[in-house]
Amino acid sequence: MMPTPRTVVVIPARYASQRLPAKPLADIAGKSMIQHVYERAGQASLVAEVVVATDDERVAAVVRGFGGRAVMTPASLQSGTDRVAFAAQSLESADIIVNVQGDEPLIEPAMIDQAIQPLATDGTIVAGTLVRQIETGADLANPSIVKVVLDSKGYCLYFSRSTIPFVRDHNPAEWLKHHTYYKHIGLYVFRREFLMRYAALPQTPLELAEKLEQLRILEHGYRIKAVVTAYDTTPVDTQLDLEHVRSILQAKQ
Repeated sequence: MMPTPRTVVVIPARYASQRLPAKPLADIAGKSMIQHVYERAGQASLVAEVVVATDDERVAAVVRGFGGRAVMTPASLQSGTDRVAFAAQSLESADIIVNVQGDEPLIEPAMIDQAIQPLATDGTIVAGTLVRQIETGADLANPSIVKVVLDSKGYCLYFSRSTIPFVRDHNPAEWLKHHTYYKHIGLYVFRREFLMRYAALPQTPLELAEKLEQLRILEHGYRIKAVVTAYDTTPVDTQLDLEHVRSILQAKQ
């Protein structure tokens, strides 16, 4: 039986978002967005610690202000995964690192636990993520919603902004009736030593073509375990998204 692994959530939080500047500090029902994400991640039962990885002292100061832990990362890092990997260098007691996006203030703690579970119980799995069944034709056709196909054991075969697979014998308008499609939810779980290895790998042709960094893992011959979840996410990318999340939380209060 595997010993219980120590799992740490790292939340990458970049200050200079192009579409929504200072996004981590946006006020939502009296708390900053980063505090909402931090607190929800901390409610996951399999998580021992939550850390924010940021390139800006203003974000770090807010995190420290509500009692959280912040790790400073170079502004030159290109992606959230790079930021998480940099922070993980100092988290030597962690066995598993979870990358929870900093713009998910409504994330369900149970989703995080679902994604962690395979790595917590099977030492051969090096990376995991979440997928959710696609229910509408609009989502299926939307290139902003990343589609993923799975093998018979629940490992990811490929991610694409295109609709995959192509159901040859049916009209595209009928595809959802003839095949189960999944969208990718961008929550990642890594065994710490694999995260260090992955961050050092060179970018790959499919990754660059699709602009999907998880393809780097597959192209280098590693596998990603997917968990199908019934939960969905409400990421905040724009001012309109922010107002929508504010209305949801205000209604709950």
